[in-house]
Amino acid sequence: MRPSARQLRDPFDERAALPQTRDLQLLGARFRFESNSTRLLRLVDQAFAGLPRHRLGAHSRPVRVRLLLTRPGAPGAVASGLPPLNTFAGAGFLCGAIDAGNFVVIAPAQASALVVVSSAMLRYPHEVRYELIEFAVYMLAARIQGLVPLHAAAVCHRGRGLLLMGDSGAGKSTVALHCLLRGLQILSEDGVFVQPADLLATGLSNFLHLQPGGLQFVQARASATRIIRSPLIRRRSGALKHELDLRRGGFRLAPQPVKIHSVIFLSKRTASDRRLLRALPPRALARRLQALQPYASGQRGWRQFGRKLAAVSAFELRRGSHPQLAAAALAQLLNPPAPRAPRAS
Repeated sequence: MRPSARQLRDPFDERAALPQTRDLQLLGARFRFESNSTRLLRLVDQAFAGLPRHRLGAHSRPVRVRLLLTRPGAPGAVASGLPPLNTFAGAGFLCGAIDAGNFVVIAPAQASALVVVSSAMLRYPHEVRYELIEFAVYMLAARIQGLVPLHAAAVCHRGRGLLLMGDSGAGKSTVALHCLLRGLQILSEDGVFVQPADLLATGLSNFLHLQPGGLQFVQARASATRIIRSPLIRRRSGALKHELDLRRGGFRLAPQPVKIHSVIFLSKRTASDRRLLRALPPRALARRLQALQPYASGQRGWRQFGRKLAAVSAFELRRGSHPQLAAAALAQLLNPPAPRAPRAS
């Protein structure tokens, strides 16, 4: 088929106006999403609509994310399954590609990203949202604001936050859920972004991913019902999990960025219910951080972040007979009892 006159004049569609837009405040930055597809913008809404509008001091430059759905027949995901996301970098660009028709190109210096999705890939909406759209948002927010990106969860109370770190399967999501059920706020389940100079942290409190087997510990019937009715998704690891939307059901989301108060390393080791938390010395904190955060430790702000974090308390949280006990121990860190008044002499 011969190309049209329009295609000859503008073969890359550089001048094409994208009629669908969304403006959102995410991770301290102002994002504008532009798309030729209502279905792609619907995935943006699923990921980010209704989240608290976090700001991190000085206003950052606007960020532009262009979402393009290609025409039917273009290269796309094969029906037998998705290949892993492959990442590349060069000439100032960061790239992630699932295949020839589904990829993201990120230009931090221009505060922009291009996300290309094939029609066939729409059969995998969770992967489009998580591996392409959210990936672009995370990378841009961190790079243009100089944030340290941590693979961690965070819960908080009155502006003070606890970083929850641990290997896969350590129980971060389960502990975060029981902290929520106890009345604490959540900052993020999976990605926390920190200003290294002042340890102010932000994140996306959109979803919590929970293994079906963990529901035996949820005693509140309404909460258990909400989790059971949540969609089941399969993570890249192969694990099947409920994806609980935290914006529904009365959960408390952190309304603003929080200051890191303590770092909690979750352990698979068990302990008596009265000794779940064990204080760690600064050297142990630094060593465990380095081991658990290989990507973040290579970023520009890591050294300053490490120096600031050395003054923060750190603990190992071991497993007790019920996750509620872990949540109670963490709540105690964030809301200690008032000191007793001195006795009159």
